[in-house]
Amino acid sequence: MTSGPDFSAAAVVGTVKGPGENGNQYVFITSNNRHVKIGEYVYYQVQDVEKNLQILGKISELRLIEHLPDRLFADTEISPQAIAALVGFTEKNPEIYQVSVDVIGHFQKGLGFMNPRRSPNPGAKVFLADDAMLQGILNKKQPGETGAALIGSILLRDQGAVQIALDVKELVSTHMAILAGTGSGKSYTAGVLIEELLAPNNRAAVLIFDPHGEYGTLQELQTHEKFRGEDGYQPEVKVLTPEDIRIRMSSLDYYDLLTLLPGMTERQQAILNKAFRILGKHRKGEFRWGVQDLIAAVNEADTQMDDEGNEKKGSSAPALEWKLEALERSKYFHTFEHSVAPRDLFRPGQVTVLQMNEISQEEQQVICAAVLRQTNQARMNTHRQLVDRGDENYLPYPVFILLEEAHRFAPAHEPSRCKMILRTILSEGRKFGLGVGLITQRPGKIDSDVLSQCMSQFIMRIINPVDQDSLKYGVEAAGRDLLKELPALTKGQVIVSGACVNTPVLCQVRKRHTQHGGETMDAPNEWQKYFQQHHQAARLLQDAPVAIPTARSTDPRSTPDPRSTANGIRKRSRSVD
Repeated sequence: MTSGPDFSAAAVVGTVKGPGENGNQYVFITSNNRHVKIGEYVYYQVQDVEKNLQILGKISELRLIEHLPDRLFADTEISPQAIAALVGFTEKNPEIYQVSVDVIGHFQKGLGFMNPRRSPNPGAKVFLADDAMLQGILNKKQPGETGAALIGSILLRDQGAVQIALDVKELVSTHMAILAGTGSGKSYTAGVLIEELLAPNNRAAVLIFDPHGEYGTLQELQTHEKFRGEDGYQPEVKVLTPEDIRIRMSSLDYYDLLTLLPGMTERQQAILNKAFRILGKHRKGEFRWGVQDLIAAVNEADTQMDDEGNEKKGSSAPALEWKLEALERSKYFHTFEHSVAPRDLFRPGQVTVLQMNEISQEEQQVICAAVLRQTNQARMNTHRQLVDRGDENYLPYPVFILLEEAHRFAPAHEPSRCKMILRTILSEGRKFGLGVGLITQRPGKIDSDVLSQCMSQFIMRIINPVDQDSLKYGVEAAGRDLLKELPALTKGQVIVSGACVNTPVLCQVRKRHTQHGGETMDAPNEWQKYFQQHHQAARLLQDAPVAIPTARSTDPRSTPDPRSTANGIRKRSRSVD
């Protein structure tokens, strides 16, 4: 009916009634339905030894407990406002609400939120947390600081009033996942994160696996004024198209080749495995073997000695040789060329976009596995001082790898070349400074072990019930109350939770500084444009003047005789014969 009195000056929004349904919840009574909303932050105070502690909480439920009878609303001819005034519901005596609050705790710098386990006394005042308070305690890093990434602002406050800055150290070291349905803005959000990672206050070394070619617009970073540092820094963007991608054969392993050579019999697999062992013995210290070297090893592996000491070649080698020669004609796998060495892909202040939109699914899997494996090995060996400066595997700084369409590379119930190496990196990469970010529109189809190791989550609108259920078990930090909001979120609204923030928050993603390359095509507009262009061309063709033939001479000598023409044709025909 009415909005109630304005409590904003004193920031008092209600009075504690008592405990809630569990030990981490309390209930307060209020008549302020303007400031009290589900998801809003409030606090109560308790006396400590030295000072008052402000115990922050989040509103999880709002219920009207004193209101007009429902019968009054059934008759559309009756004015509820008029009846409300007659029975005493005025601005001074409005409707009464019972509000449930889940306790977050008292914030201590360096420790985060601590729950003192001291419930508020009945009658205690409940305060609305102001913007400055939230800005200071929700963020581990403040906007503009080294290691901060400004993702957006709190959704329930005025736009920009409470900015949310992520802790980049936690974001890239403990891994992250962006989980969203189609059209929710997941790639847009990833673009914002990349902008922040390449900003002057971070200057990260980033690699993006881009199956759809959506991140090429990041090249605008190189000339954008927003990303120029006072010391002359400007981000570098390196885009590798499918024509630029070259993988050295010797960087592949046995299982990579099985992915690229489908239809292998068990004996052919055994011969190929034996050939790999032979290569390892014959070419110690020399890693750059090619297809012909492998074919030679296959022939050796499939050759046996009979009782008389004669060599006898098996039947598997010719079939394997035929398949390997077909692989040799691939555009992406070569004996010596290698465009994806760690030294070339990574550099602080550089983002490399690996576009794979024209590459088959099997080849994408192998390329991704090879790059991940070599990068992981490079970080470990550099950390252990096993490689020298100048080596292509020398990688003396932390790196971050972002995988679009992650369910392709780590599917839940299907074999995948990338899945095992991803599991290894996600579990051990933190020690060596290798961070991974996953983006998927189908969290229910991604491997649960992979998803559960991403300690920072960005969750956007998801409607599919299977995907929603998968989040309840794979993403623990978000909280069940926020996950209920998933179907109601609109484009650009995201739940941020996990290690990169002090507590889960619902925020609006900020506007990108570079163009978004993944916009949905406007089909009706394209149809209209096509019709207009072709219809106009057809009309111009129809309206074009028709050429009028010149008048023929009436002189009979100028008119050819049909008989002479026919005779001439017959003569030419005989001469040709």
